[in-house]
Amino acid sequence: MELLDAFKWRYATKKYDSSKKVEQTLVDKIVEAARIAPTSSGLQPFEVFVITNQELKNKILPIAFGQEIVADCSHLLVFAAWDNYTSERIDKIYSHITTEREQPVDRYQAYTDRLKSMYLNRPAEDNFAHAARQAYIAFGFAIAEAATLKVDTTPMEGFANDELDKLLNLTEKGLKSVTLLPIGYRDETNDWLVSLNKVRHPKEDFVTAID
Repeated sequence: MELLDAFKWRYATKKYDSSKKVEQTLVDKIVEAARIAPTSSGLQPFEVFVITNQELKNKILPIAFGQEIVADCSHLLVFAAWDNYTSERIDKIYSHITTEREQPVDRYQAYTDRLKSMYLNRPAEDNFAHAARQAYIAFGFAIAEAATLKVDTTPMEGFANDELDKLLNLTEKGLKSVTLLPIGYRDETNDWLVSLNKVRHPKEDFVTAID
């Protein structure tokens, strides 16, 4: 499927058929799309948690303000960003980079020093906000890949982040939840949004050409 056609097909699914499960091979592709998404300085300052345990999804339901899609979806993806940048985190990813590229261990020393001088002197909340924006890029890649696979998704910010962090022990991992992405298959009979037109700003209101 052409990517634009896939985007026109997809919508924010409001009701999932809980009896239909997404094959693991497709889930792996969706997660892989998030993993290979671009991030600032290649730091990938976030992780993705893939939840299939029904009991856990049911516990997340009230945290998501009773939105049933959290419990009815096949898989629930949680995107969680680093709570802060640290020397250890920056060094770890660049150690991995030099190993994978078979480069000298100090190949990026000057660059990582600049990163540290910039990030480590900022408030933690500023760094988390930056990391969260990187997570959103991967979030978008996951949604796009799902659409090409004809897997439904629902981008979600509507949940109590602190409560979810506590439930999933994210704070102990140095992470904070950013977004949820239920995936599965639409219940076409009971989803009120499925047959409605996709509505966006008219192109003339959305695009400004600067010559």
